[in-house]
Amino acid sequence: MKGVIVVPFAGHTPRVAPDAFVAPGVVLVGDVEIASQANVWFGCVLRGDVGPIRVGARTNIQDLTMVHVDSRTYPTLIGADVTIGHKVLLHACVLEDGSFVGMGATVMDGAVVEGGAMVAAGALVTPNKRLRKGELWGGSPARLLRELRPADLANFGRTVEHYAEKGADYARIIAAQA
Repeated sequence: MKGVIVVPFAGHTPRVAPDAFVAPGVVLVGDVEIASQANVWFGCVLRGDVGPIRVGARTNIQDLTMVHVDSRTYPTLIGADVTIGHKVLLHACVLEDGSFVGMGATVMDGAVVEGGAMVAAGALVTPNKRLRKGELWGGSPARLLRELRPADLANFGRTVEHYAEKGADYARIIAAQA
């Protein structure tokens, strides 16, 4: 993981699957696990210093995203096939398999974004909210905007596939530079 800052903390060292892509400049601290074919892009920080952060297979965490936890109650659990847009803040929340968080959104402590739910760009999901499958939430504070359409849901899968391929491409390019 050329150029990745890995910081062991409180007896935990970040663990990354061999086929995951973690971009140079990413910071991984403490109790962080990144699964197979996941990709974490430039400028992201995953700080598991006071609790665990888990990132599922084929999930993409796009540039400048911050992921943290709550030491008292909540880890941050990100399932498989999740898309997290650029410059997102995730704090002590759960993103279930197949969920989607748009650019610049914030998801706070105890919130759950179910699989097949979407947080709109720029939204603020307040603590302990549950966004149900098939729902689009947006605004600040976030509220239900509408039901997702089949085309919206189909785009989730295309985005996951695109980022898994792009991560593999970048991994090859960076390895060739070594």
